[in-house]
Parts: sequence; structure tokens; C-alpha cells
Amino acid sequence: MKVYNQNIEPLKLLLEKYNFKVNEIGDIITGQKYTAVLLNNGNIGVCANLSHKIDTKKKNYSKLNLQNIFHRIVLNAYFNALLNYSNIYKTNVDIFDSIDFRNYKKVVMLGLFEPIIKKFDDVGISITIFDPGKNDNVLTPILEQKKLLGEADAVILTSTSIFNATFIDSISATKDNCDIYMLGPSSIMTQEILDYRNIKVIFGAAFKKSDHRVLNIIKNDGGTKDFLKYGNKRYLQKVEK
Repeated sequence: MKVYNQNIEPLKLLLEKYNFKVNEIGDIITGQKYTAVLLNNGNIGVCANLSHKIDTKKKNYSKLNLQNIFHRIVLNAYFNALLNYSNIYKTNVDIFDSIDFRNYKKVVMLGLFEPIIKKFDDVGISITIFDPGKNDNVLTPILEQKKLLGEADAVILTSTSIFNATFIDSISATKDNCDIYMLGPSSIMTQEILDYRNIKVIFGAAFKKSDHRVLNIIKNDGGTKDFLKYGNKRYLQKVEK
């Protein structure tokens, strides 16, 4: 099993391996919550944009800058479109139905996934939640994040951590043999992500080719619960050797 240098972030790694071919992009669609990249072959990739206003002119991405958050969002959506239609092991699966979190002593969630929190509450499983971009009474103060990550034996990690450049810091803070589950429609589902330390399963989604229902929802400021009903939830798991 290959484990990448922890200083090589996923977008840089994927860019070096797969390149970014702007002429393969048919359209860039954006709204208040998400950005979508539609490839010429019909593949759709999405990435949360956390209210960033994204430039949809393809010509402005001819020279990518990984220090530019707008470029990072479009690149994340591009790799989502390029890679999420292959190498899929299971479909139509939900993280809570797939993983028995009762087997863990300490579970930490990075990113506020409200539907999943309710499922934890319903079965009485304790979970510690961090999300610096949200204000909610279920959240633990961000100053405790590094310490509690180091104590966790399971982490649910938002896939937005890749575009917002917190991925390396987050996985590096976990102890050896912590099981990290990546989650969200922004997930880039490819083996290269699984090869990072402690990444166990990637939960993401793919959409019907050229599904303009999804694109229109995103353009009209819709969020995950609005467009995910048109997607196919997918699950990519590390194969232990």
C-alpha cells in the first residue's frame, strides 16, 4: 500500500497525475452553495463553494493556481467529474447503514452533517463535532479539535477539506489506525485518496450524464438535499492486502 508524503496535498497530487484539460470542460455552473463542472462527455462533478462567487469563464482557468480558492473549487469539481464514474465498488449506500459506529469508543466529525448527527442521536452514540464555518450548539470549540482528533478512533471527514486545504492537517492529527471516512458530494472517489494514511472509505456520489436537473438546482442556489436525490450514492473502500 502506497502512503503519500503527508505534505503532498490531494489536488496537487491529482493534478500532477491526471492533468487539467480545460478544453474537456463543456460548462461551469455555479450557485450560492455549489459549483458544478460539466465535461464534454456528459460527466458531472460538483464541489461545495461555501458562498464563494466562482468565475464561470473557462478561459480564466487556462493557468491554474493552487493558491487560488476559486481555482481549487473548480479543480475539485473537475476531478469529481473525471474520476467518480469509475472504480466504484458499491452503490446506493449510506455511511450510517454501512459502518457500525458502535464499534468505536471516540468518534469525531469534521463538518456539520445534520442528517447523520440525528442518526447518531437516535441510537445513542456520542459524537464530537467541529465546523469552523457554522454556528450551532452541537459544535465543540475549534480550539479542542487537534487534541480530540488525536484521541479519536474514527473520524467522519468532510470532503470539502480537500479544496479548502485542511485535509493534510486533519489526517495528520489522527493517531495511527484511526479509521477516517470521507463524506459528501464533493468527494473525489479515486484510489489515490484512499492511499493517504488512515483513509478507510470514501462516500460520494455520481450523477446521470448531462442531467440538467442537477445543474439547474445548483445554478438556482440549491444544496445537497436538493440535488442529491438525482444522484447515485457511491462508496469506495480501501482493499486491505
